[in-house]
Amino acid sequence: MRASNEHILILNGGSSSIKFAVYTPGDTMERGLHGKIDRIGLANTTLTFTDSVTNQQASCPVVGDNYSSAVKFLAGWLEKQPVFSSIRAVGHRIVHGMEHSEPERITPELLDELQRISAVDPDHLPGEIELINAFRSRHPSLIQIACFDTAFHRTMPRVAQLLPIPRRFDANGIRRYGFHGISYAYLLEELGRIAGEEVAQGKIVLAHLGSGASLAAIREGRSVDTSMGFTPTAGLPMGTRPGDLDPGVAWYLMQSESLAPTQFNNLINHESGLLGVSETSSDMRDLLDRQSVDIRAAEAVALFCYQTRKWVGAFSAVLGGLETLVFSGGIGEEAPEIRTRVCHGLGYLGIELDEHRNGLNAPVISTDSSQVTVRVIPTDEEKMIAKTVGRLLNLN
Repeated sequence: MRASNEHILILNGGSSSIKFAVYTPGDTMERGLHGKIDRIGLANTTLTFTDSVTNQQASCPVVGDNYSSAVKFLAGWLEKQPVFSSIRAVGHRIVHGMEHSEPERITPELLDELQRISAVDPDHLPGEIELINAFRSRHPSLIQIACFDTAFHRTMPRVAQLLPIPRRFDANGIRRYGFHGISYAYLLEELGRIAGEEVAQGKIVLAHLGSGASLAAIREGRSVDTSMGFTPTAGLPMGTRPGDLDPGVAWYLMQSESLAPTQFNNLINHESGLLGVSETSSDMRDLLDRQSVDIRAAEAVALFCYQTRKWVGAFSAVLGGLETLVFSGGIGEEAPEIRTRVCHGLGYLGIELDEHRNGLNAPVISTDSSQVTVRVIPTDEEKMIAKTVGRLLNLN
């Protein structure tokens, strides 16, 4: 029998942020201490946290301006919290898992493998590995579990995974993997809880729209296609990533601008997407505020909505119809105008929005007569990781 005071620590390392949360294992997976370090790599980085007892928020400065200092600060701060002594395991979101299809206990062998493939996702994997190593060196007996974002999409049919390049590259693992899988797993589970398993087994498009954005086509509870590909830069335009890009553009820019590979990587991961088109901001909230006075902001918003709408249409073809459309992520959950513009023109699929419900960010934003139920479901990657770790270690 597990001790009643056991807890699970979740670490969700992004390219410029680290989210953390502590959960009590059980049916409800109650969340306690939680927070986020953001703006890593920029000046004035802060750690914000919520004390689960007093519910008071506070900010603590991080000395330095890079990922290593943020990791070191977070580890040291967590160790000082009373709950840390009862942490049974640490669950990590690992963005790229390549062939891994299940969560795994982190071993030296797995760490070596992640290190070898880190060039596939240089914006996420190095930081995630640093988080693992920090807790491994400070607390070597602490169980650490890797939960792979790519695992959810391992059910995609072969045709959805293939890239049209020489076959020898496929043998080396260069194919479409898809991402945001932990979020999609949570959304699908939550859809089943609130709408019933029959709905969750239907023809569904899940739209995780945030600074990173993607869509997934779901049928019979399984991923059959998704917009991201070999890396998280593919698919939709995102905050600073371009989404799908003519490969000839890469060659042309490398020649005309004399871009080295590292410079091109920086261009497509940090200078493109909404930021590149608007030339002002990667944040959709800023662009919506400025679109009436700045054509660049207006075009960035229009491009995002157009491409998202196009993917919804494409995935309805993949699914052979559409029964449920779910919006999630920061933009998907909080931007009614974006949802309206994405759904505009999709009446041929049977989508009909109720603008009053949509303006309230209601759980169901379609009309009662809409043939497609359109929902807003807040995602919770940390909770999904906690559930996964709990199941793996038989703590739930």
